[in-house]
Amino acid sequence: MYLQRGVFLRWHCIAGILTTALLLSSCAPAGVPACAETSGEKSPVVCDTALPGAGDSAAAAVVYSPDIGEIIYGHNVSDRLPVASITKIMTALLCLEYIRASDPVVTVTEEMLAEGSSMGLQPGDKLRLSQIVKGMMAVSGNDAANAAAVTVAGSQEGFAELMNKRAFELGMKNTHFVTPSGLDSEGHYSSAGDMALLSAEAMENSGFRDIVSRKEVTIEYVTPENKKMLLKNHNRLLTTCPGCMGIKTGYTKKAGRTLVSYVKRNNAALICVTLNDGDDWKDHIQLYDRCFRELESIETGADERITVPLAGGKKEEAVLVPDRKNAGVVRKNNKDKITRIINAPRFLYAPVRKGDIRGEIIYYCKDKPVGKAYLEAEENIETDQGSESNGKGKQ
Repeated sequence: MYLQRGVFLRWHCIAGILTTALLLSSCAPAGVPACAETSGEKSPVVCDTALPGAGDSAAAAVVYSPDIGEIIYGHNVSDRLPVASITKIMTALLCLEYIRASDPVVTVTEEMLAEGSSMGLQPGDKLRLSQIVKGMMAVSGNDAANAAAVTVAGSQEGFAELMNKRAFELGMKNTHFVTPSGLDSEGHYSSAGDMALLSAEAMENSGFRDIVSRKEVTIEYVTPENKKMLLKNHNRLLTTCPGCMGIKTGYTKKAGRTLVSYVKRNNAALICVTLNDGDDWKDHIQLYDRCFRELESIETGADERITVPLAGGKKEEAVLVPDRKNAGVVRKNNKDKITRIINAPRFLYAPVRKGDIRGEIIYYCKDKPVGKAYLEAEENIETDQGSESNGKGKQ
């Protein structure tokens, strides 16, 4: 089962090198649930991948592998439901992208204040947008979300348009945002699958990752001068779930408890989303323990040492080796169905320096990239001075 978004995995080709395809075996879709395509507005992800006893208390749930773009577990993945404060994942992402060009000082006004959870902003307070984002994600400040929206787009309504535009770009087909905070509002909804896509995109942003992975953050004000405030992150999985790196909690009476988390173990990452789940902390931990057992690392091997002819060097050949042992992850039942493409140069010129990147190996399953390793020079090889007169020793 797959979730699709604009560009999920980015693989870079190396110009001017020979591509050699080594097919280890065919990659049939064994073990992958068959998903029915739908018409209209529904996402193509509409089938369940049940793990009995796990996540049963949630109205909708998904465990998603951003490494391979595949759902490991899910039920009611495409159901449109209120999502409460996990909405702020989109709000924070848009703000952090806005901050790349400018981190403006925000003056808090009455219209920015809100009901529910708050980071304690008061009219007249001044602080930079980056500080507001930190408070919004740590303690789920609705006031912070409103202040951020007005600063970036001029109004909450204008910001909602930006949110929906980005949702469309990410392929979030079961999502419509009305508020930046996620407070209950008619027509404000998303799905577990869509929130997994959004979360995968957000966790690629280094600023976002840094904020949501912190157990506490310090907020610095411009006015009142020298004011600082320490806020503790509401996400208890940061301390109770091994490998947790964020990301967001949520609750309203209409939505119930909502939770998105991101966990990395043994070079593999998983994202878990639960909607309207009264036992979400336990469910996330249990789902991660089960779903990580469904994955296995793609390990580079001795047969991936590539020998390349060398011109103008003290040796006639250079050896290229993978730069890492673990190149990616795949479902265990697909481990023997991987294909790989080795991209290596026809020849090299001396000198060669140990660690120089001179090629790559890309691993595929179902014609989709699931892992990558660079090929680097195994050792230094100096120029053969005797060959320089023939013009072969210099690039």
